[in-house]
Amino acid sequence: MAETAQSSGWRRGWNIGFRTAHIGITSVLFGGHVFGIAAQRLLPWLYLTILTGAVLMVLEAWPNWRWCFQGQGVMPIAKVLVMCLVPWLWSYRAAILIVVIVLGSVGSHMPRRYRHYSFLDRRVVE
Repeated sequence: MAETAQSSGWRRGWNIGFRTAHIGITSVLFGGHVFGIAAQRLLPWLYLTILTGAVLMVLEAWPNWRWCFQGQGVMPIAKVLVMCLVPWLWSYRAAILIVVIVLGSVGSHMPRRYRHYSFLDRRVVE
């Protein structure tokens, strides 16, 4: 089913809103870890980071789940997996968050041939 211009605009607006919130919330989380704020004070920011990131992934993957197998989908999935290391490597949490930020930045700005490369199809797909 083809997406209409109206539904595309609606999704784009939600994407921009959640992306902006995600960046701001993640910044607070990262700063809290860098400055040694107590874990219990950072938990709400962690949960909000996870929530906004999950919503962004759903917005990107819907209606075409194949996004998950393209470079542009693999990078956020890699970010989630790296974030899962924090509980086991707590003393390295700031460094882990730096890796997550780098993955996010590279994933968002990598050339089209990498963003749209499908690991399922082994070629660039649009």
